[in-house]
Amino acid sequence: MTTANDKNELIEALEGCGAVKFGDFTLASGKKSKYYIDIKKASSNPSTLKIIAKQAASMIKKIDIDLIGGVALGGVPIATAVSLETGLPLLLIRKATKDYGTGGRFAGDATKGDRIILLEDVTTSGGSVIEAIGAIREAGCIVEKVITVVDREDGATGNLAEIDVELIPLVRASELLEKCGL
Repeated sequence: MTTANDKNELIEALEGCGAVKFGDFTLASGKKSKYYIDIKKASSNPSTLKIIAKQAASMIKKIDIDLIGGVALGGVPIATAVSLETGLPLLLIRKATKDYGTGGRFAGDATKGDRIILLEDVTTSGGSVIEAIGAIREAGCIVEKVITVVDREDGATGNLAEIDVELIPLVRASELLEKCGL
C-alpha cells in the first residue's frame, strides 16, 4: 500500500500536470462521468511519471516477479518507467497479435512460468487488463497482481478478483476527488 504522503504527492502531481479534469465526459466504456483522469498528461510529464514509477517500484520490491508488463497504449510508458526504476525486464502486451514482422502479441521476452506484474494507467471495469491477462496466462506465464495509477472504483477490483488477480491502486478515485474538492 502507498502511504498517505505518497498519495498526496501523487494527487498533487496529477493535479499539477492537468491530468484531473471536471466536466461532462464519456468514458471508453460508454459511461458518463463528471470527471476524467487524463493519465496521458501524467505519463508524458517527466516529473509526474517519475513519481508514479518510484511509488510503483517501491511496491514491486516486496513482490517476487520476473517481468514488468504494460498493456498498450496507456500502460506502456508507465511500465517502461517502472522497468527503468526497478531494473526488471519489460514486456509489452499488444491489444492484438501483429501479423507482420516477427508477429506476436508481446514485445519482450517472456517464457513459460515467468511471473509478471502488469502496470495500468486507469482502471474502470478492468476489461482491457483482464483480456491481456488471459493472453499472458495462455502463454504459460503467471499474473497475480496489477498496479494501477488510478482506480476509478467502478468494478475492476472485483472483476480482477474473480480471476484471482489483486488490483493495487496507487490512488483511488474517491481519494483523488476528495483532495480535489469534489
